[in-house]
Amino acid sequence: MKVDIEKRILAVNDELAGSNRELFARHGVFVLDLMASPGAGKTATILATIDALRDRYAIAVIEGDIASKVDAEKVRAHGIPAVQINTGGACHLESAMIRRAVDTLDLDALDLIIIENVGNLVCPSDFDLGETAKVMILSVPEGHDKPYKYPNIFQVSEAVILNKYDTMGVFDFDEEEFREVVKSLNGQVPVFPISATKGDGVSAWAEWLAARIDAAKGEGSE
Repeated sequence: MKVDIEKRILAVNDELAGSNRELFARHGVFVLDLMASPGAGKTATILATIDALRDRYAIAVIEGDIASKVDAEKVRAHGIPAVQINTGGACHLESAMIRRAVDTLDLDALDLIIIENVGNLVCPSDFDLGETAKVMILSVPEGHDKPYKYPNIFQVSEAVILNKYDTMGVFDFDEEEFREVVKSLNGQVPVFPISATKGDGVSAWAEWLAARIDAAKGEGSE
């Protein structure tokens, strides 16, 4: 029975996710689902990405948290529209939540929506939100063994951001092993080492994202 219920929940979610994807494509908006564990630096990475791309694209952010609106307020302080979703205990965002959030945004005025998913390395990878791409952040202090423990989130991600790279010398993080395991799970997925709060490495990540945004816009105009 549990399996049947889970299948029904995912089926309903996926149906609405498809509708979300059609909506985003119709308005030419690239939607990035950014996933990570608590403390990995999701908000700092979002702010660094905004700083790198705000002169090229109109950006909005959807913040997903179990409670509070702290992260949304940080984004708004940067002059970027932000919609807060509080899940009330749920460990992930769902497509219905995203639909309600984007209904408050002017999609015609946007190029990029960044979704900060709830801090979790398990549930967010299972739920399609209608996003254009899923990307995950791992921070160096979390350890290089996370791909062994949470393979699915690495498998569904189109890129991996390795944040807090400036702390590499402090923690026992085997970067070579980490990259080898990620490659075994997800082929040639790019890994971007960055230090979000310092800006190191952000330009390479931002250029990859910009190329994906431009390519999606080109596909949508065909």
